[in-house]
Amino acid sequence: MLTGVLDTLRGDASVQGALTALGEPAAPDSTGIEISLPTGVRAPLLALASAGRGTLLAVTATAREAEDLAAALAAYLPEDSIATFPSWETLPHERLSPRSDTVGRRLAVLRRLAHPDPGDPALGEIAVLTCSVRALLQPIVKGLGELAPVRLHAGEERPLERVAEDLVAAAYSRTDLVERRGEFAVRGGILDVFPPTEEHPLRVEFWGDTVEEIRWFKVADQRSLEVAEHGLWAPPCRELLLTDAVRGRAADLAGQLPGVADMLSKVAEGIAVEGMESLAPALVDGMETLVDVLGAKSAVALVDPERIRARAHDLVATSEEFLQASWSNAAAGNAVPIDLLGVLGEASYWTLPQAREHAAAEGIPWWMLGGFEVDAELAEFGGADEPAARIDAVDVPAYRGRTEDAVRDVAGLIDAGWLVQIVTEGPGLAGRIGEVLGERGIPSRRAEELSPGVVAISTGSLGPGFRLEPAKLAVLTETDLMGTATVSGSTKDMRRMPSRRRNQVDPLQLKPGDFVVHEQHGVGRFVEMMQRTVAGATREYLVIEYAASKRGQPADRLFVPTDQLDQVTRYVGGEAPTINRLGGSDWQQTKARARKYVRQIAAELIRLYSARMATTGHAFAPDTPWQRELEDAFAYVETPDQLSTIDEVKADMERPVPMDRLICGDVGYGKTEIAVRAAFKAIQDGKQVAVLVPTTLLVSQHLNTFSERYAGFPVVVKALSRFQSDKEAQEIIAGLKEGSVDLVIGTHRLLGSEVKFKDLGLVVVDEEQRFGVEHKEQLKALRTAVDVLSMSATPIPRTLEMAVTGIREMSTLATPPEERHPILTFVGPYDEKQITAAIRRELLRDGQVFYVHNKVSTIERAASRLRELVPEARIATAHGKMGEHKLEQVVQDFWERRSDVLVCTTIVETGLDISNANTLILERADQLGLSQLHQLRGRVGRGRERAYAYFLYPPEKPLTETAIERLQTIAANTDLGAGMQVAMKDLEIRGAGNLLGGEQSGHISGVGFDLYVRLVGEAVANFRGEEEETVTELSVELPVDAHLPHTYIPGERLRLEAYKKLAQVVSEEELAEVEAELIDRYGPLPEPVSNLVAVARLRVLARRAGVSEIAVQGNHVRFAPVDLRESQELRLTRLYPKSLYKAGVRTMLVPKPMTARVGGKPLRDLAVLAWASDLIRAVLLDEIAVSGQVAAAGAAQQARGTTRTTERRNR
Repeated sequence: MLTGVLDTLRGDASVQGALTALGEPAAPDSTGIEISLPTGVRAPLLALASAGRGTLLAVTATAREAEDLAAALAAYLPEDSIATFPSWETLPHERLSPRSDTVGRRLAVLRRLAHPDPGDPALGEIAVLTCSVRALLQPIVKGLGELAPVRLHAGEERPLERVAEDLVAAAYSRTDLVERRGEFAVRGGILDVFPPTEEHPLRVEFWGDTVEEIRWFKVADQRSLEVAEHGLWAPPCRELLLTDAVRGRAADLAGQLPGVADMLSKVAEGIAVEGMESLAPALVDGMETLVDVLGAKSAVALVDPERIRARAHDLVATSEEFLQASWSNAAAGNAVPIDLLGVLGEASYWTLPQAREHAAAEGIPWWMLGGFEVDAELAEFGGADEPAARIDAVDVPAYRGRTEDAVRDVAGLIDAGWLVQIVTEGPGLAGRIGEVLGERGIPSRRAEELSPGVVAISTGSLGPGFRLEPAKLAVLTETDLMGTATVSGSTKDMRRMPSRRRNQVDPLQLKPGDFVVHEQHGVGRFVEMMQRTVAGATREYLVIEYAASKRGQPADRLFVPTDQLDQVTRYVGGEAPTINRLGGSDWQQTKARARKYVRQIAAELIRLYSARMATTGHAFAPDTPWQRELEDAFAYVETPDQLSTIDEVKADMERPVPMDRLICGDVGYGKTEIAVRAAFKAIQDGKQVAVLVPTTLLVSQHLNTFSERYAGFPVVVKALSRFQSDKEAQEIIAGLKEGSVDLVIGTHRLLGSEVKFKDLGLVVVDEEQRFGVEHKEQLKALRTAVDVLSMSATPIPRTLEMAVTGIREMSTLATPPEERHPILTFVGPYDEKQITAAIRRELLRDGQVFYVHNKVSTIERAASRLRELVPEARIATAHGKMGEHKLEQVVQDFWERRSDVLVCTTIVETGLDISNANTLILERADQLGLSQLHQLRGRVGRGRERAYAYFLYPPEKPLTETAIERLQTIAANTDLGAGMQVAMKDLEIRGAGNLLGGEQSGHISGVGFDLYVRLVGEAVANFRGEEEETVTELSVELPVDAHLPHTYIPGERLRLEAYKKLAQVVSEEELAEVEAELIDRYGPLPEPVSNLVAVARLRVLARRAGVSEIAVQGNHVRFAPVDLRESQELRLTRLYPKSLYKAGVRTMLVPKPMTARVGGKPLRDLAVLAWASDLIRAVLLDEIAVSGQVAAAGAAQQARGTTRTTERRNR
């Protein structure tokens, strides 16, 4: 905490005057107490003013400002005493519920205001609460602070059923697998909960009614992490809980509000409906605002009152306008909006004057920090608008990376006896600044106390700094020094990066009717899972339906035992595949065709690989101290995925073989940071680096990032794009040739013949999937001996990864930011009111809009119509017929937020990544294909905000059949947030064309994607001489009760997933990993599950011995195929008397094992599995020790049998 700055400010006369003014009661007729001050002083003044008060509510114009203010306050006050109250991201009368994490954070704050917990600082009293004006003006349900969260600590006594009931009452939904916030699952004595306020979900283990331990776990692979010390604290997930009173009211109201009767009747039955929060005013005892819950001795401070006034006015107007649009839309036959104004006379938002009057009535002071007028001379004319106090501070000049000027000014201040505090975001830059100052002979130290003559340096995120002349105090921040106010394209929201995954949990979500591929029998249709008991052993089977073998006959069915699930994959690859016949030749032919083609691809890949392995490149030196300094300056926390990838890249660079690594990861996963570090490493060795990107927009995005990260180091970074004059470009090209430019970022132009490097060491290719074949050829010419790092945002399915890995090293940054939201998709007729309202709503939250109009000839007309409808929006147009330079300029401006609405043709579908654009409006959705709709919709929803997509069609024209089908599909599949499913969906829609070359997509639709990739993998392995044994169908049919009971794993999809994992095991290590996962997720293994694991163990052994069938046949057990040497045959007859070996059919028949030689019963379960594995080890794998044990056991059993016979005779 910057205690030194606060102490100095406290002693200043103007600050003291301001604090005194704030402490006095306002005149009854005034609009509040106004203080005039620069931006940088707002946070410290609020921190000083909060002392000795209750909660101080700081209101900002937007939600992002509220978060930034909270971050700045954390430098002056203990972090736990600051909180942010988020607003709903939906408008109050939409049929949408706010996100569960928003609600959870709101309720957590309200709970702390009503009942602070003195024992826990994280739940204690709030000193300063920041919120946006939207959160202040929206009424909230009375008494939300009284809702008790569900709390559990290790060692507590609570019946699990009670806890589950409490969670249901707090609006958590019960599922079989916890994947998103607000869900919980119960399996045996294990409870998984994902509270909306936490980063990761929690797993609570019960022993009887005692809570044994509480650990975090990861959504991606469902495995436990470390113990959660603070236990479980789960606030409710909805602001409207379905109590008896609420349900009763809903039933009464259903008659009065016919438009929402469907929702009310569900609420009356106790079913939570999407959007029911908007009915709250009619269903609860009363509403209140944030001002009512602040408690004693509190105050409200408006930070930047003029912007807040404008924002509040827009908010009320847009809300009203949206309501009108929804009504006119309802007239066209769509859902009726929730309009309570007509029924209750209550508006959805208060106005700002109402809020101020309300605060005055409650006796809560109303302060305004930072108006317009600051100058004392002008104040004489203003007279009436005189602020109550003025702080004599000024803004710091912006240096924008001009190090010399900054150092000179700091030296001047120190000489004049000023106190100087420099604050940076990360520790790296802080250290670098200390060094630079040290070189100029200016003393500095890492400290938060100030002393004259020494510069104090510390870390924190403050926004702009200030200078206070009378107190001789200067605070400089990273924003002032570097000029990087992170406004444009900030990924600050993505700060918590995804965590490392082990095995992705991707339940085989098969619905009856889905197409599946069985490796031996081809494409069929999944019917159901069923249990069958044969000879006293219960097993589960997957039932797959194939085409009928005779015309007019019912379809053939195949029962696949669950231990052979590794043979079955879900079909991905085309719309409707042809279903194969069981035992027909068509499947074998399809497979053979694909295999022949795959061999050609594999040969080409291998040629590249061997050429690369044969050349020697430059082996880079180990990390330098500067490298570590650069890495420490990273403002975010690296994820384990990122760290391991960075290490892999560095290790590749330090080897003499040229690197060729592909990094896959979705947008915002920190791929660029890896490139930044790799490039820096190359530059440290005196090499040059070229960064190749597909669009000019990306050139400038990367130029910003690289320059910002290399700010303190002597690295020359240049960009080569169309935005430069020829003269500049020539200078840069000359610089590359003579070696004065270290790193160049550019588009295809870098591949041109005019660009020559002095000593190129590393090429970074971003968005690799966007470069065509000919560019890649040019690259190959450049790169036989150069290290190459490619990055791609198209998440490649893991299976493909394996196939391609043989040739290029590959790192995947997996796991999306937890909870990306489904894009809200609206399909309906074109309606101007709807469009106006949609654009205004996006402008309200500082967002941007893509408006797609797919005709170049009329695009300008469409844009001018929009300008009439929404005059305040800044509208730009972009289409493919513009000059490239002009087009890129427009897109660049849109990215830098100089325009709000981009009216464009479908050119946006190719990789425009603008995380701030969260509404897409598409005029003629009936004319586009499904993949195009899907791609376009993928352009929004890239940040944390809720995204909206409007697919419109002309109301007067009838739609074609296919258009209706497409629009239905796109409306249904909104929840494609999981990158993997999007990729799979994309593959289904597009074919995997661009991954390996165009022509093979036909083969993919023939055999399905997974199998296709497996074929590529096999072919590559064959070429490399690693004869990969083809995995055959392996069946174990022994009297073993091996299945997953419903009581152990509820839910079909989770059982399928577990069966599939066990079936795919090929080694003891993998089996141990799966077993550990089962125990971790579902508890100790019951007997049938232990048997199932033992069956998997036997399969691993059988695979090693080359056996593909172990089955009971009459009084024998059949093992096939086996080829026995003479010694093995002798051993078989010696150890297992009466066994038969049929060399012609490669089969071995062994008498069924019994509990006793005479009058015994057949062995079952674990005993028979142990017997089978002993037999394989002793006879087929020549393990002498085991054969000794078997012989001894046989002799003992024979002795027992002989004794019994003798006894009988003697009787």
